[in-house]
Amino acid sequence: MAKWGITAVQPTKRREQIEQIVVTAEQMREIEGRIFDAGMPVAALMEKVAGLITRRIQTLYPYPQTRRVGVLVGPGHNGGDALVVARELHCQGYEVLIYRPINKLKELTCQHARYAQSLGIPFYEQIQPLLDCDVIIDGLFGFGQTRSLEGNLADTVKQLNQLSLPILSIDLPSGIHTDTGEVLGTAIRATRTFCLGLWKQAFLQDQGLDSLGEAELIDFGIPLADIWAVLGQSPGLMRVTPSMVRDCLPLQRPAATYKYKEGHLLLVCGSTQYSGGAILTALGARASGVGMLSVAVPESLKPLLVSHVPEALVIGCPETNSGAIAQLPDSVNLSKFSAIACGPGLTLDAKSLVQGLMGVECPLILDADGLNSLAELKTIPTLIRRQGATVLTPHVGEFKRLFPDSAELLPDRVSAVQKASVLSRAVILLKGARSAIANSQGSVWLVPESTPALARGGSGDVLTGLIGGLVAQPATAKFPLDATVAAAAWCHAQAGILAAQERTELGVDAFTLSEYLIPVFQEGSKAPRLQGRGCRNVRRGTRASRGANKGQMMNDVP
Repeated sequence: MAKWGITAVQPTKRREQIEQIVVTAEQMREIEGRIFDAGMPVAALMEKVAGLITRRIQTLYPYPQTRRVGVLVGPGHNGGDALVVARELHCQGYEVLIYRPINKLKELTCQHARYAQSLGIPFYEQIQPLLDCDVIIDGLFGFGQTRSLEGNLADTVKQLNQLSLPILSIDLPSGIHTDTGEVLGTAIRATRTFCLGLWKQAFLQDQGLDSLGEAELIDFGIPLADIWAVLGQSPGLMRVTPSMVRDCLPLQRPAATYKYKEGHLLLVCGSTQYSGGAILTALGARASGVGMLSVAVPESLKPLLVSHVPEALVIGCPETNSGAIAQLPDSVNLSKFSAIACGPGLTLDAKSLVQGLMGVECPLILDADGLNSLAELKTIPTLIRRQGATVLTPHVGEFKRLFPDSAELLPDRVSAVQKASVLSRAVILLKGARSAIANSQGSVWLVPESTPALARGGSGDVLTGLIGGLVAQPATAKFPLDATVAAAAWCHAQAGILAAQERTELGVDAFTLSEYLIPVFQEGSKAPRLQGRGCRNVRRGTRASRGANKGQMMNDVP
């Protein structure tokens, strides 16, 4: 995982580092506590943060196109932020209305409320007067909320969610658990959320995505020394960002090279029942640029694979009565491959084949029926006997079969995948709307965006081939394995986003998805690398700026 140095950094590099860090509620409290203990007045920081939010709101909803602004004020400092924003918008000519359902406020928040009232800003205990506003600002509750919204508050939130008004949440939508993203009873469904200071874990969990809307980070200048003092030199949670990916991809090759020097990947996949799994996995591997690709399939599928991937060395294998691979031919020397990917379309009739592959010393990537076979072989005892590295790519259902004890932590995907990786000593990619990639030390990469267009059969097969192809290449061997897997997952998601933009979310089949990987790599190869970056920088964390908003490609990094 990344290791960081506590030194002065340029603004661009600072932004890159800040955009990668993900914190829990407890870590954020500790970081803010250090700031306040060092002498930063709480009131001064509140003014600074609220000023940044106000400027963003004015950019997004300029006056006089937007005139009436409703502000929801809670009892804590999140409510204080909202009151400062309300005051500043009032001073800029907006008509501001404040909903304050709780009378007892923290002292600083109470002071801001008194001043707002002195300016003539109206306060209401009911939500009805705010329902005809042009935009709503949600400052009811921020990070650290653990109790469900109930009673009148819950009714108010439900009423707001039924409207078509844009809602801007400060730090987190009210009703969202900071770490798990869980909806606590009910929650504001925000149009946009301004995450304050550092990314909270909820933004990278599947549970809260319907409530978060478009998310952006408001960097209010937390000293890096305070961050490292709390997180240590190797932060446990990191967002995958465009230039981290750029640094990990083998986008440039030596002038004098040849195919076997650029990696040799073996795919073991497919059956007569699921022939498409072998084709799609091979197409994902093809897009990776791996030097040599071998594909082991049932003998009867060999002509089909040759017709789709003519550059691959297709190995016909003896078949079971059900059309699965019975075994690899004796002529196949497993020691000559840089990596092996196994599973898509295989069926459980090939379980003995999967068991035999567990003894290979090169990296082994397991997906689909490779994972189902592993679960039947007893996951953890089988994995800890392996000498080589292992990558598992389960969706939630497969994860539950593989790791029933870790699955008890779901739907907190981060905690679940951390525990499973530590126990199994494998790199695990838990697929989802926000995929999580964990290593055996418990560090986790989080992919910050994806698209529902990938919720189609075969898209995971493409990802398996892509991971295998990247892992097999010698240029990626100097990077941690989990970083390479995370880069592959990010590229896969970006290909889906790009394809959906051009073809709609309904028009992205797995074959089409594989073709959009190349444009993602093209953008990466055209973008200049940031000065001084190399393999050691991925470990030290000096990688790029924030993860792309929808459709943003690698050359959009500032």
